[in-house]
Amino acid sequence: MSAWTLALGIGIQNFPEGTAVSVPLRREGVSRKKAFFLGQLSGIVEPIAGVIGALLVLKVRILLPFFLAFAAGAMIYVVTEELIPESQTNESKDLMAMCSLVGFTIMMVLDVLLG
Repeated sequence: MSAWTLALGIGIQNFPEGTAVSVPLRREGVSRKKAFFLGQLSGIVEPIAGVIGALLVLKVRILLPFFLAFAAGAMIYVVTEELIPESQTNESKDLMAMCSLVGFTIMMVLDVLLG
C-alpha cells in the first residue's frame, strides 16, 4: 500500500512542474495541445536524473539531508514565485486558492501516511 501512496505523492508533486511550463506557454498563445505536450516533455529529464541521483546518493549519504532541504526549498520557491501569482490573474482566483489549499492538505496527509 505504501508504494501506491508514494507513487500518488510523486504524481501529485509533478503536476505543478508541468503546469509551470504549460500555463505561461498557453498565455503566450501556444495551442492547448502543444502547451500540454511541452509540459509533459519537461518531465523527461526526471527518469534520467533519477538514475544519476540514485548513484550519487550512495556516494554522498552524509550530505543528503542538506541536498533534500535545498530541493524542497526550490520547489516551494517555484510554487510561490510562479504558480500562485499566475493562478490569481484570472476570474476564478478563489477556486485557485481553494485548490492550492486542498493540494497542500493532500500532500500533508501523504507525508503523515508515509511517515
